[in-house]
Amino acid sequence: MASIHLAICDLTCSYGSNIALDGVTFQIRRGDFVGLIGPNGSGKSTLLRTISRVLRPQLGEILLDGQDLSLFKQVDLARRMAVVSQENPVDFDFTVEEIVMMGRYPHLSRFEREKPGDLEKVRQALEMTGTLSLARRPVTELSGGERQRVMIARALAQDPEVLLLDEPTSHLDIGHQIEILDMVKRLNKDRGLTVIAALHDLNLAALYFDRLILVKDGKVFALGTPVEVITKDNIRAAYGSEVLITRHILSGRPQVVLLSGEGLGSGPGSAAGPAPPAGWRVSRVRVHVIGGGGMGAPLLEGLVNMGFQVTTGVLNIGDSDWEMARTLGIDVVEAPPFSYIGEKEHLQNLEAVKGSDVIVLANIPFGNGNLKNLEAAIQAADSGKLVIVINDRGAGRRDYTGGRGTRKLEQLLEKPVIVARDDREALEILVQRAPELLAAGHRSPAAGH
Repeated sequence: MASIHLAICDLTCSYGSNIALDGVTFQIRRGDFVGLIGPNGSGKSTLLRTISRVLRPQLGEILLDGQDLSLFKQVDLARRMAVVSQENPVDFDFTVEEIVMMGRYPHLSRFEREKPGDLEKVRQALEMTGTLSLARRPVTELSGGERQRVMIARALAQDPEVLLLDEPTSHLDIGHQIEILDMVKRLNKDRGLTVIAALHDLNLAALYFDRLILVKDGKVFALGTPVEVITKDNIRAAYGSEVLITRHILSGRPQVVLLSGEGLGSGPGSAAGPAPPAGWRVSRVRVHVIGGGGMGAPLLEGLVNMGFQVTTGVLNIGDSDWEMARTLGIDVVEAPPFSYIGEKEHLQNLEAVKGSDVIVLANIPFGNGNLKNLEAAIQAADSGKLVIVINDRGAGRRDYTGGRGTRKLEQLLEKPVIVARDDREALEILVQRAPELLAAGHRSPAAGH
């Protein structure tokens, strides 16, 4: 196991009477690649500034290879630790090479000129960051991504053991964000560089960093692997946001999907509905969605966002509704890709229908492969279940069965079902009927209190 490179011990730091860091303690191993995350004002930047000795802590200590950082001369610390700040204003027309050469100053005596070895270190730093071709250009002419790479090159020219980065991807578009993090990750791997970086983008942090430290109110709230730190409970507690945690399709790393917030679901195609009645626990209402062809996805998202228990089926594996259900963590009755619904899947779907309070038939197209989904809705209505049918354009325009789908839909509509024009109206109906559904199932809204 790698040795402890950096130890933060009970660190407390204040701005006047405002405590910015409160008893922060953690350890960084040599060669670690660590991301600092947390809401604005949580203390991420203050922590980096304190580690780099820009700020002096009121209490606690920072140890670099077991030595108290406060005992280091500034020039000695600069030879071992480099910092790339959040803002790097350069108002003069220094060339890129001149900017990067500034990283060699800790290795030069007061009036000493650069030696061939220093020039070689600068060349290596430019090469590692992909900025060698920019060496003669004024830094003021560079794009944001190019300038950030130059600042990292300057830090690398210091030949440090530890690299601190404060929001290295801020103000960059997604392409440049990926470029910067790919580069830093490569440097960590190839040079064994210990890296600590503060990021505001949770998905990028989870995707790139091996360990994460979640900071809240100046304290370490969670520390561990991305899987251990990026959880629904941690994000809710630290950020006050309701999220879903999914897995990146290639890396398997956790990714954050925002569920709630002002204006969420107000755009075109959204199924966001009204708030449930005060006191009623919609989480006790079980809704089974019969979807397919992407017509159920907004409805599934809206239902989960509002707190209903949701199941769905039958959906073919790979269908966009199936993808959404998997993303949202919904139980799915599934069939093989591009196949007809078989008797086995049909019976599983009927079991899901039986276990639900409400069945919602999305505005799906009908083909010979999914007619059993219509039959499931008919059986639900026959059994006395509340069935909501979303039907905004009639069956004829979405029937690809030569009329069989239309006849089955007409059969369903003759039963005591509720017809909604769109997903939003279906959600409004569900909210209106929630008290009745809970009472019918003897599930009092006060249960559990």
